[in-house]
Amino acid sequence: MEILRKEVEEKENWEEFFEDLEHKSFLQSFEWGEFQKAMGNKIFRWGFFKGSKKIAQVLICEIFAKRGNYFLVQHGPQIKEEKEKVMKVFLDEIKKLAKKEKAIFLRMVPLFEKENEKFLINLGFKKSPLHANAYESTIKLEIEPPEEKLLMKMRKTTRYLIRQFQKQKEIEIFEAENEKDIESFYSLSLKTATYKGFAPFSLEFLKNQFLTFKKEDKISVLLAKYQGKIVGGIILVFWSKVCFYHQAAFDPEFRKIPISYGLVFEGIKKAKEKGCKIFDFWGYVNPQKYPKHPWAGPSFFKEGFGGKVFEFCGTFDFPFSKKYWIFWSLDFLRKIKKGL
Repeated sequence: MEILRKEVEEKENWEEFFEDLEHKSFLQSFEWGEFQKAMGNKIFRWGFFKGSKKIAQVLICEIFAKRGNYFLVQHGPQIKEEKEKVMKVFLDEIKKLAKKEKAIFLRMVPLFEKENEKFLINLGFKKSPLHANAYESTIKLEIEPPEEKLLMKMRKTTRYLIRQFQKQKEIEIFEAENEKDIESFYSLSLKTATYKGFAPFSLEFLKNQFLTFKKEDKISVLLAKYQGKIVGGIILVFWSKVCFYHQAAFDPEFRKIPISYGLVFEGIKKAKEKGCKIFDFWGYVNPQKYPKHPWAGPSFFKEGFGGKVFEFCGTFDFPFSKKYWIFWSLDFLRKIKKGL
């Protein structure tokens, strides 16, 4: 039976598709599309149908960069059956769209198993020199067991530091309620970026994400205050029974206090309250295999909470124009500079 591509506009129809999927992230959610529009990007929500049955869907964002526009698909397409046929239809359709929009290439980070690398290369994809702000591997923790059971499965040091945090009577945890609180988180992220040497998300990004997901009560920004000063914060996104530990920021001046451990554990408790079954730690590299990688330290920290590592096939590009190689060259240089 022929597979047809159709636009999907209804939110409920879009969201219910994800309910029975094991691997998924909010980067394919309806709200993420709304966020992308708020950031000035163009979006396309496509469903792929076999008869009346929807078997796949994908959120495509068109990014307008100085070097030219391109398509970005983060953690998609999501395909339930006939992957090979769906991908061929997807490529046929996106090539037509690229011609219309004058897009230079497609950058895609699917949640396909690692063995799908060859499959994508055979379709004409190239390995991307950079990731696309979407993880290629992560740690997921099942959080349905009681808190004490979760603690007992953690690394001994992690459990100890959480207990130490809980004894700190001078630390107050509160939830961001407005844009002013988001500005406080942004200030912290600048300090973290300077200390760790990475580029933080912009204030516009943080505010739009907060405002978009807050409408549906799908985001929580937890902030820690110590001796009257905000010293740490995390951003959690709740979507499709999963809590995503999307961002974190800390004041390096107070790094000897186990704020990060306490905030994550508070985040896990918040996720349980929200009815989430999984806590997704949002990104991971093997710290033993890649000890010099910039994410090795944060990954070692995440391992301490338990959970299971999941690895996916990575980030791929599909060129539509020879101009793509300009992007590739500049991204490759950025990769070297970042030490990735």
